[in-house]
Amino acid sequence: MTAGFCISGCTQETINIEEPVIGTTSGDVSGSFNDSVFAFKGIPYAKAERFMPPQDPDAWEGVLACKDFGPVARQVVPWYPDSIQNEKELFSLNVWTQGVKDDKKRPVMLWLHGGGFHVGASNDPMTYGEALAKKGDVVFVSVNHRLNILGFLDLSASSEKYAQSANAGMLDIVKALEWIQNNIEEFGGNPLDVTLVGESGGGGKVGTLMNMPAAKGLFHKAIIQSGTLINTMNKEKSQHLGLAVLENLGLTPDEVEKLDTIAYEVLVKAGKDAIAKISGPRNLGSPTMYGFAPSVDGVVLLQQPFSPGFADFSNEIPLMIGSTLNEMMPTFYAEKDLTLEEAKDRLTVEYGNNTDRYIDLFAKAYPEYTPQDFLSIDKVFRPYTIRTADARALTSGAPLYVYFLAWKSGVDDSSKGSFHGLDIPLAFNTVDLRPDWTGDTEDAWKMADKMSAAWINFIKTGNPNVGGVLPVWEPYTAENGATMYFDNESRMVYNHDRELMNLIKPID
Repeated sequence: MTAGFCISGCTQETINIEEPVIGTTSGDVSGSFNDSVFAFKGIPYAKAERFMPPQDPDAWEGVLACKDFGPVARQVVPWYPDSIQNEKELFSLNVWTQGVKDDKKRPVMLWLHGGGFHVGASNDPMTYGEALAKKGDVVFVSVNHRLNILGFLDLSASSEKYAQSANAGMLDIVKALEWIQNNIEEFGGNPLDVTLVGESGGGGKVGTLMNMPAAKGLFHKAIIQSGTLINTMNKEKSQHLGLAVLENLGLTPDEVEKLDTIAYEVLVKAGKDAIAKISGPRNLGSPTMYGFAPSVDGVVLLQQPFSPGFADFSNEIPLMIGSTLNEMMPTFYAEKDLTLEEAKDRLTVEYGNNTDRYIDLFAKAYPEYTPQDFLSIDKVFRPYTIRTADARALTSGAPLYVYFLAWKSGVDDSSKGSFHGLDIPLAFNTVDLRPDWTGDTEDAWKMADKMSAAWINFIKTGNPNVGGVLPVWEPYTAENGATMYFDNESRMVYNHDRELMNLIKPID
């Protein structure tokens, strides 16, 4: 994330006739134009009372100037000061498009930001939609929605009024999808051709929507980037957590409506204390989540994603899914003089008598390995990505494509590897907006050209193949394990690391 964003959202003012003005179901909006792309930022798509499902926004008169990102959801992070957070006015989305009111029916993508279900916003520069809209002539939409305790506190044990509070943050996204259905044609988009795209927590949100009946028919393709952590929340757990929060605040279930007036900071502390008491702190690298996250209730959410697959109603959704070489693991690329023997000694602490087996399987999976690679490979996202892809291939006939980003960033003396989130500026062709991650180098731009072309083609057709740019990208099956291996020389690999992952975390 990056600090210092300009957040003011839409403002009501007199509009110059030369600026683009678009009618929405709630009122007219104006935007800006740059380098062949129209941008509309901070468009209201909903309103909501605390812990309640979202409703249509209030209509407005005149033209709303939408040239700046709207306020972000309430959260506790240093890069979003309180001055740009707003519990009531966070419900906004952004649209980038090459054409408005031109009946071209461009493919639409809805970007769901990362940060788990706890933090994040749609205004990170590397996720600006101008580059993809310009390169691929797609309509790029991004959205803010409720997070953490305000988005996922289950109060249903206290009152039927709050039957959906455990999934309010996800219902916000459904509301944004409904807004797309009702409005996107005016922005040059096709409401019948919507692709969900998300990384990390955003990938988890994509997977969650594939299990929410309310989202059925509102999207048509999906891309999940490094999103396969397992959310363990169900109704029993989330109700227990909700009651614990009330207890920490000195409230009985009959007093649940008093939560409406409690300061956000007080709520957060009560929530953190409840989680710590029930489950303890989450260990770094844990593949599971407990806390304020979507909860299976059998109505709003039928099942958790990646467990191992998705709800049957999503069986016809083309899916692209993948991860990176190193993800969130500590990396050792800064130790330039690390020897194989030194690496082996460290591996022995973790793998004991299986160390030689680990090294043999690693060498088979990555023949051009370095000693640093042995200690730095992701062990969390990749196993569950394989497991999810296998389950999807066995239960769905829809197109399925798997990728693996092995390309390593050259920043900080090439010490970071292929880390969690590196695929975002590459796939979005925004290397110039995140040079501290990718390096603003020829190699980075070449990789971005390949990946963004594949993402655009999938968004357009459900098929990421790009003739003359990448090798033929074969669909994945549980038998072939076909995976596009993105590197300076990209190639197809087939179950290249299945044996290694089975040793690390059995998946078969």
